[in-house]
Amino acid sequence: MEAHKLIQESRKIVVKVGSNTLAAKNGLVDLGRMENMVNQICAWMKEGKRVIVVSSGAGICGTAAINKWHRKNDINYKQALCAIGQVELMNAYKNVFDQHGVHVGQMLLTREDFEDQSRNLHIRNTLLTLVDEGVVPIINENDSVSVEEIKIGDNDTLAALTANLWGADLLVLLSDIDGVYDKDPKKNPDAQLIPVVEDAAELSTRIDVHGVSDFGTGGIATKLSAACKVNAYGIPMVLANGSTENILKKLCGGEVPSTVFLGK
Repeated sequence: MEAHKLIQESRKIVVKVGSNTLAAKNGLVDLGRMENMVNQICAWMKEGKRVIVVSSGAGICGTAAINKWHRKNDINYKQALCAIGQVELMNAYKNVFDQHGVHVGQMLLTREDFEDQSRNLHIRNTLLTLVDEGVVPIINENDSVSVEEIKIGDNDTLAALTANLWGADLLVLLSDIDGVYDKDPKKNPDAQLIPVVEDAAELSTRIDVHGVSDFGTGGIATKLSAACKVNAYGIPMVLANGSTENILKKLCGGEVPSTVFLGK
């Protein structure tokens, strides 16, 4: 099934917005891109769709806000930047959603939250309440407190866990690539986009899954892993390039390339 048909048929959609989607070339937050993305999400909501946003960007927002520490590799400074940046990120989302009369709610999660049955239930109930009341949940990993033992590690995985917990109809991952290729398109001009994937686990054994993006923590491997997670619950996933203007609108119109993960 093509991406535009999946979107048309889906009512509950999780949209993951990657750091590269929000970042300008200088590494700062591109508010124009964020506003463009929010405009499209609100258009979906007017059509009756319910949307949860999983958003990266706390680190780049922190660096942009305080303009120091960005060269420090100490984990304490990285977590401090995320603490500062999360405020900036949510304030930016609040301001752009306010233009549509839509409220947002923040949820910061760790791996432990999904593994503990009681926390799991409370997360789900909070999500259901927010969405039922027309509030858009903005979810991110709680980077300021996450250590290796409780760290999810990337927002592709966080988005997949959220989609499964909520019982979403569709997961849309917006990254810095058009989809999955049979080989690295940056190194191979003859690389071919794979439009439909029915077995993400099998595909991961046949293509190069190494490398990460400039601002993000995930690469192709995390996207294939996310696809495996949601496909196991019967949820399809679409991977597309978030830097494309009006990407959600163009996906709906079948105007842009993407990779659809259907599962078996």
